[in-house]
Amino acid sequence: MQFKFNKRIYGFECDIYGHLNNANYLTLLEAARSEALQEMGMPIQKLLDIKWHMYVLRFELDFVKALQLEDIVEVRSKVMTLSKVKSTWQQEIYNSKGELCFRAIPTVVFAYEGKPARLIPEIMSVFESYIDKN
Repeated sequence: MQFKFNKRIYGFECDIYGHLNNANYLTLLEAARSEALQEMGMPIQKLLDIKWHMYVLRFELDFVKALQLEDIVEVRSKVMTLSKVKSTWQQEIYNSKGELCFRAIPTVVFAYEGKPARLIPEIMSVFESYIDKN
């Protein structure tokens, strides 16, 4: 399943050239993954309440085309792989013309009470149901 998140690019997020600042791509990805977790029924607050966390282990980033000031962009996120201790996502950002501008492959590790741990079956089954099989 693919999750979609839309956002306007504001001036304070841009560099002097009117492009989204490199650091703000990560913020945009985090917001999109947080919204995806909401849609999955696993919002961050729910995970925190049961002492589970998702920490980014690594990012693979491809800057394809600059995101422009005041454009409304769409972030498409999906869960690609899942093991008992980590998950790999794919996130792509498209501009308002539908052009691919950015691609990221974040890998997250699951942790219980702040330490890497194997997912419990209740959480594992939720994530399994959203794995993109294409």
